[in-house]
Amino acid sequence: MDELLSDGITNTPPSFVRAILAAASDPAVTSFAGGLPNPISFPQEKLLESMQRVVAERGPEAFQYSVTAGVPELRAWIAERYNHRFGTDYTEEDVLVTTGSQQVLDLLGKVLLDKGDGVIVEKPTYLAAIQAFALQQPVFREVELTEEGLNIDELNAALDAGAKMIYLIPNFQNPTGLTYTAENREQVREVLAGRNIVVVEDDPYGELRFEGDSLPYIGGTALPHGVIMGSFSKTVTPGFRMGYLLTKDHDLLKALNTAKEAADLHTNVFAQFVVLDYLRHNDLDEHLVKIRELYRTQARAMTDAMAEFFPAEVSFTKPEGGMFLWATLPEGVSTMELFPKALERNVAFVPGDPFYPEPGARSTMRLNFTNADEETIRDGIQRLGEVIAAAL
Repeated sequence: MDELLSDGITNTPPSFVRAILAAASDPAVTSFAGGLPNPISFPQEKLLESMQRVVAERGPEAFQYSVTAGVPELRAWIAERYNHRFGTDYTEEDVLVTTGSQQVLDLLGKVLLDKGDGVIVEKPTYLAAIQAFALQQPVFREVELTEEGLNIDELNAALDAGAKMIYLIPNFQNPTGLTYTAENREQVREVLAGRNIVVVEDDPYGELRFEGDSLPYIGGTALPHGVIMGSFSKTVTPGFRMGYLLTKDHDLLKALNTAKEAADLHTNVFAQFVVLDYLRHNDLDEHLVKIRELYRTQARAMTDAMAEFFPAEVSFTKPEGGMFLWATLPEGVSTMELFPKALERNVAFVPGDPFYPEPGARSTMRLNFTNADEETIRDGIQRLGEVIAAAL
């Protein structure tokens, strides 16, 4: 069979997180590995009411084929939401609804990248973006991510080497939990302003800020090829697989529409109408306050436990929002080798290795704090700390 497979799929690794989630599926295992929103945050009763209304009021429309770009009323709601939050001037014509934000990554790769093309990514970056882009066999140009944001010297070097697209996660980055400062965003914008490059900002966690102030995007409507990615997975429900993108670049948007039409014709129509109905009949901001308070408490429980139980040689980020934080062990300690030892103590994390396009042993790990209560977090971190101490 191997000789029948494309070079793209042959050179694309399977999702390491999926393998880890399978390994950590034992109920006895405390898993900090997945990127799972807390089920407590799902507005199940309100969504049921919306489902019933959609069936009663929309009738066959909710079960029929629809336009590739997405339900116009939902696209208009998304545009207005961003205009209200950021003072932009998006319209429904600037929005494409997708099957999860993961589909945006897939479409961008298909539309923009040929074999050997450069794509700039943070170091480290979201592993599923690496997987999506890898299908097109590009050259990944990594730029170090610091506590302030991108390393500007490395960014300039990567741009000079050539790239069609730059992929960034400016808010509560996955995997590190870091957020670009206002100053760094301005520096990055100035560097990119004179370049012919698509600037993609992935922001599934932007509305999950529980500390500090919201910051403007780097590209958005400020750069000619700016693309903003968003999702209802972290704010309403992940199971509907409802993502979207916004861009004023209608040439790019037309190409993305064509690629999506070829992929699946359109995103689930019934789910789009249900999300739209939920948003119209409920106060999303009120719902988000509850999620933020929950995640603030869980994040603090994890960082407090890490400060207490992790060896002093281990450093870790303290996110202002989102779902993840990043721990760095002393150089030479492979977290990939540490993982099975942690699993023996019934605790799981994601080793840092798959968050880098280039292979190599890493001494970093990603931890998710949103899918466990405070007591479970504390207990799991204590056991993980003991595993790390033994390794050191």
